[in-house]
Amino acid sequence: MQTTSLSTRVRRYLTDPVATWRTGSRESQTLTLVVLLVGVVACFGVSLASYPLMPLTAYYVWLLLGMLLLRFRPLVALCATTYVLSVTAMVTEVGLNPTRVTAITTVLLSIGLILFASSRQHSGLPGPMSEAMLNDLRRRLQAAGTVPPLPDGWTTQSAMIAASGVGYGGDFLVADLSQQGRRLEMILVDVCGKGVGAASQALQFGGALGGLIGSLPPQGLLESANDFLLRQKQDEGFATAIHVTVDLETGDYGLTSAGHPPALVWWPEDGEWRTDAARGMALGIVEQPEMHTTTGTLAPGQALMFYTDGVIEYRSHDLDVGLEWLRERGAAAVADGFDGAAQRLLEEVRRGEDDRAVLILHRAPGPRTTASQDAAQDAAPTREALP
Repeated sequence: MQTTSLSTRVRRYLTDPVATWRTGSRESQTLTLVVLLVGVVACFGVSLASYPLMPLTAYYVWLLLGMLLLRFRPLVALCATTYVLSVTAMVTEVGLNPTRVTAITTVLLSIGLILFASSRQHSGLPGPMSEAMLNDLRRRLQAAGTVPPLPDGWTTQSAMIAASGVGYGGDFLVADLSQQGRRLEMILVDVCGKGVGAASQALQFGGALGGLIGSLPPQGLLESANDFLLRQKQDEGFATAIHVTVDLETGDYGLTSAGHPPALVWWPEDGEWRTDAARGMALGIVEQPEMHTTTGTLAPGQALMFYTDGVIEYRSHDLDVGLEWLRERGAAAVADGFDGAAQRLLEEVRRGEDDRAVLILHRAPGPRTTASQDAAQDAAPTREALP
């Protein structure tokens, strides 16, 4: 039974070694260590037969492979074995002299640096495996921010850039489309922090919101999100958010803000973005934050824009100046159409120290087919602040 199990594990490892190694399990690390040790022993045999073919410096290959593939403890075993066998081969075949003593000392110092670098991996994983984990984190953040395909007449544009362009940030989007395809719900969040430091919190918070969106009303969703952040008990565990619910048949929408920069509404007849009145307090600060909701109707041709403070916040001027800049550049970005407008707009934002995100929801213009559509396009959108 044990023989069969061992052969099965070895066969699985040889069939898909990369996938098995990426698990980081004790089994995968043991098998990787065995493979590397077999290589070291084979080199030792060559060194004993003909030392010039496999000198001391050739053993560096196994040390570097171990640094890339092994966790700290198996790496220690590999380094110790490699050092003993390489030095033994040298002493046995060519003897010692001052130059060779220096070479042996250099190898020992190199091993010390390799082990030190491995011990500083806070994830406990080798460098490439940590990188794979970060890439998976980025993929999950991006997948969570994908808006489902919308009915004809509706489009979304989104673009995000993390601080310093590292690819991991604290700005994220969670979206949900009802099974009937009529009700679209989205929430854009900016957690405290930037870059990689905020990415892990964003992933955790995004997972919590992903399980709540669509099942709670806007106020209830944001209140539950606030409770979640308070339970984390982190010194800087707050976040801003803006939540929108849109009826994709009528264009009716509701905006609820929790300390987030104000949304913008596009008025095509005037060719300008106007500021929405929804305001509120950031999440994760007090137990019952004050939040307000505004309502309106998107007529054909109109759009909503959401963004994070990294888009308008600069050290050289206040937020009002940044907001005015966004309104002007936003109008220019959609002048030739909404396709790619979010990315074009974000590319004009001055690179700063904060994550940046832009989301645009657009209702395409179309022929008037019903009296309700005529009324929606001719009448100004109703905005009513709700306590």
